[in-house]
Amino acid sequence: MSDLITLESLDVDGAIRESGAAIEGDTRGDFMKKAAVGGGALIGSGVLLSGFPSVALGGKPSRKQDIQILNYAYTLELLEAAFYNQAVENGILTDEVLATTTIVQAHENTHVKTLKTLLGKDARKIPKFDFKNTVTDPDVFLDTAVVLEDTGVKAYSGQGTRILQRSVVKAALSILTVEARHAAQFRQLNGQNFAPRAFDEAKSMKTILRAVGKTGFIVG
Repeated sequence: MSDLITLESLDVDGAIRESGAAIEGDTRGDFMKKAAVGGGALIGSGVLLSGFPSVALGGKPSRKQDIQILNYAYTLELLEAAFYNQAVENGILTDEVLATTTIVQAHENTHVKTLKTLLGKDARKIPKFDFKNTVTDPDVFLDTAVVLEDTGVKAYSGQGTRILQRSVVKAALSILTVEARHAAQFRQLNGQNFAPRAFDEAKSMKTILRAVGKTGFIVG
């Protein structure tokens, strides 16, 4: 298994484990085999989860594409913020994990506000989330936090060369570096290598959306 995650303690159908593996490049799961995940339809190319914005396909960078990329990032940040908010509210965390999560929680909520400001009237509707036992079991929470932060790093990296506007580039890069710090800290807390390789492989929007969709966290 990839060193991206060790999530044997998660849901029995392995949805989150498969999501992390797919982001890392492990193809042991065919994402197109499931017709629906957590209330959002996952159907062939170009038609994605109902909880996500449409994928910006190819072409030269443009302001329209920047909006799609911003809404993509906004959705991921909304998911992360809600995840940490619920875990902290549930009171399941202690000691250094709680201290770290409180810092990350504040960062993710700030990211949400920043991206919403950049998007203005173009900001997508806030989806509904169901994090299942990942916000009630401290061990599962930590495993999932690693996956989400690693996913965020690969998601932002995958969009860097596709952005047109300088203000959007600056926002994306400033968030990317912080997401990488989050990932390293949660990895250490989870007994994993904080920097398992010299280079991170960027992942496409389509790959990230399919992988996150496998978790079933977005339900409407």
